[in-house]
Amino acid sequence: MSWKDFVYRKAIALKAGTEDLVYGREHLRDWAAGLENGGRRLRVLDIGCGYGNDLMAIRERLGGNAELFGIEGYGPYRDDCAKVGIDAKDGDVERDRLPFDDGSLDVVLMNQVLEHCKDIFWIFSEVHRVLRPGGLFLAGTPNLAAWHDRLMLLVGMQPSGMKVLGPHVRGYTVPGMRAFAECDGYFKLTAVKGSGFYPFPRGLAIRLAKWFPTLATGVFFRMEKTTKPGTFLDVLRTRRFETAYYVGPAA
Repeated sequence: MSWKDFVYRKAIALKAGTEDLVYGREHLRDWAAGLENGGRRLRVLDIGCGYGNDLMAIRERLGGNAELFGIEGYGPYRDDCAKVGIDAKDGDVERDRLPFDDGSLDVVLMNQVLEHCKDIFWIFSEVHRVLRPGGLFLAGTPNLAAWHDRLMLLVGMQPSGMKVLGPHVRGYTVPGMRAFAECDGYFKLTAVKGSGFYPFPRGLAIRLAKWFPTLATGVFFRMEKTTKPGTFLDVLRTRRFETAYYVGPAA
């Protein structure tokens, strides 16, 4: 075993008990619950909703004043959501249109999902379509620029949040997400938070993530839909990328 592998295994052991912090649930909850909605019930969609934990946290903070929807590909999770009053449907977020009318939702969540997706132009376009102007797109991802991943790159190791032999196909940093989300003016990135700080113990990890969000293990983005007309897919039409991104079903 190399010294790099030895140190890595020791760090993995130290982070035990803090893994839940990377979900940053309190950030998404507070951003969603703080959206001014004219006294109406908040309509919230969670893409990749799992058990519905993020949605339930928002509903609890709002005293039940929310309509909750989910997109979830795993059937048992959809069943669990139904038991707690979440209308979760099957769907492929990288290929399917979201089953909602234009401008019909107040908040869309994607927590620890975007890093698994290639076709984010399609995803952002569909989220933009279903959100009302001023609505929020709240996303959480692993932070490719987390302090521990910077150290791993410094010694020639693959970043832990972007393993080749692993589930993630994209990596995100704060500047990278800002450049993507705000390109051509369809969204405005209005806030960033960090959560988790491997491999420090829980109390210290919480404080460090608050003080240094761009170095935290997970990073969370509050993006507001602007009033610009059109579709996020127009971003692709004004640029040439050497990748065949999905732009919707053939006419």
